[in-house]
Amino acid sequence: MTDVSDKRSDLIDKLADEVLQTGLLNASLRPLAKAVGTSDRMLLYYFKDKDELIAAVLDRIAARITLILDQSAPPEPLPLDVLAPALIEQMNSDAFWPYLRLWLETAALAAGGDPLYKTCGERIGRGFVTWGAGQLAAESDAHRERDAAKLLVQVEGSVLLRSLGLQDIVDAALR
Repeated sequence: MTDVSDKRSDLIDKLADEVLQTGLLNASLRPLAKAVGTSDRMLLYYFKDKDELIAAVLDRIAARITLILDQSAPPEPLPLDVLAPALIEQMNSDAFWPYLRLWLETAALAAGGDPLYKTCGERIGRGFVTWGAGQLAAESDAHRERDAAKLLVQVEGSVLLRSLGLQDIVDAALR
């Protein structure tokens, strides 16, 4: 890596930490720059514009989630009815909540019509489906793809319900 790409990568890590802590709604260049100890002009040196910066930050956060999931993945693929409850329980933990809160913000901004968040959200969601397919035991590739889609829907449903104060419903579904 070059010094520029090293610095850019370091900035993305710091910006990801900041966005995980403060969210997307306050993610404008000056406050982000101040939070990571640089100027907004310096951020624009490393990123074409705010959209490129946000996309890079969301991709880094998604990569962190994937790494966490990989570290706790089962050694062998599991059927959907075994993997889904375990994954939902893990992702509904307090440690995961900053990531999921940010995912909900991304979804809300995408639902509001923001093309950046729609594009990023779609990329991250499809990445999760690909990850899930690699964790699932199924009788065929078609069943594995279907089950990976179901896994995403089940996890997302549990995240939404938790955010609405309906954790008891999620817990009841997992029994």
